[in-house]
Amino acid sequence: MKTALITGASSGIGKEMAYLFAKDKIQLALVARNSDALHAIAYDLKRTYQVEVAILPYDLSLPDAALNIHNKVQALGMTIDYLVNNAGFGDSGDFLDTDWTKERQMIGVNITALTQFTKLFSQDMIKLGGGRILNVASTAAFQPGPLMAVYYATKAYVLQVIRYRMQSIGIPGH
Repeated sequence: MKTALITGASSGIGKEMAYLFAKDKIQLALVARNSDALHAIAYDLKRTYQVEVAILPYDLSLPDAALNIHNKVQALGMTIDYLVNNAGFGDSGDFLDTDWTKERQMIGVNITALTQFTKLFSQDMIKLGGGRILNVASTAAFQPGPLMAVYYATKAYVLQVIRYRMQSIGIPGH
C-alpha cells in the first residue's frame, strides 16, 4: 500500500490533500504543530476511508525538523511514496519593523524544512525506483510583495526549487 507524507496537514490545503489521498486509499503520515487537530483529522480519515494514519506533531521551524521526521518515519518502517511539502506561513509589516525571530521561523518552515524534506525523501524514492513530490508555493512566488518581503522571497525560493528539479529531470519550461 502506498503512503503520503503531508506537511501542514492540520488545516487548509494540507488537510484537503489528506482527504484526497485517503479517498484513494493511500495511507498517510500527517505533520503539523497542532497535535489536537491532527488527531481529529486522523480519526475522521480512519473512520471514513479505513486508511492508516500516522500522526507526527512537530514544529518545522526547529533546526533539523525534517531530518527528525525522516528518522521517525524510518523507525516506524514507513516508505513514503508521495511527499507534499505544504507547510508554510507568512507575516506582514514594514521590513524594518517586522520581528526577526518570526522571520527566522518562517524561513525555517518555508525554505529549510521544505528543502531538507525534498532532499531526504527524493533520495529514498530514487532508491525505491519512484515516488512523487509536490512543493506548494504561492502566486507570491511570481512578484515582489510589499509589506510581506520575506514571505514572498520564501515562496520565490520554492518556485525556483521546483523549476530546477523539473529541468534536472528533463522537463523543460517549468
